[in-house]
Amino acid sequence: MEYRQITYEKAEHIATITLSRPEKLNAYSELMVHEMIAALSDARDDDEIRVVIITGSGRGFCSGGDISRDFQYPGRYRGHRMESMLEMRENMHRLVALLRRFDKPTIAAVNGAAVAGGLTLALCCDFRIAAASARLGDTSLKFALIPDEGGAYLFPKYMGLQNALRMSLLSEIYTAEQAKELGLVTEVVPDEKLMETVRAWATRLAAGPPIAIRVTKRMMYKQQTMGLDNALEDAALGTMVANYCDDVKEGTAAFHENRPPRFKGK
Repeated sequence: MEYRQITYEKAEHIATITLSRPEKLNAYSELMVHEMIAALSDARDDDEIRVVIITGSGRGFCSGGDISRDFQYPGRYRGHRMESMLEMRENMHRLVALLRRFDKPTIAAVNGAAVAGGLTLALCCDFRIAAASARLGDTSLKFALIPDEGGAYLFPKYMGLQNALRMSLLSEIYTAEQAKELGLVTEVVPDEKLMETVRAWATRLAAGPPIAIRVTKRMMYKQQTMGLDNALEDAALGTMVANYCDDVKEGTAAFHENRPPRFKGK
């Protein structure tokens, strides 16, 4: 697929998706969302890919939706009486749901502003590594808009209800360090070390046992809404997928031979 508003690269078991509207701080358009869905679907289905990195070009990670509505891709629902609901459901909501169901590790390399829907996008990833100069928050209400991309669900989940209400209702923006203290960021690094650090994380994850990592990730997300009995049953079912893989034999052999394991995802 030819991409116009993102770049998509694959190398050494790692896929990197870079939002590419730097003149708008990578505000998302309908075209950008469709391209991200296509790239993520490819990474999900490609067994050679074990980790996905999402980042932005220029000074921004993602500044949310393009409120100028200067889209290069006309919305199919433009003028429909339920335009806003249909556009959101068929576009950004599809992307958020895809990322939250994605069973390979994902890392947001937050290189700049991650605001409103851009913060939601970052929170959809498993890890958020931020450059020291990055800024994160929610300014939706400055425009009388709401955190409709999924922020109303994700913000309280990561920072608690009181902090999420404060951020959104007062349209607050935080430094990377403040965002880390609030639970929105995993790690803060100097700007010049951002991609080096992110790629080091991705390389470590890619070296792990792919099937066991995917099962573990899904278990941890699913079991957040389960009671203990159901969680244990889910774990027992997970062993039927993971425990009979060749990678288990390789991990055991590598331990006894005192060498790094070479997992093949089989």
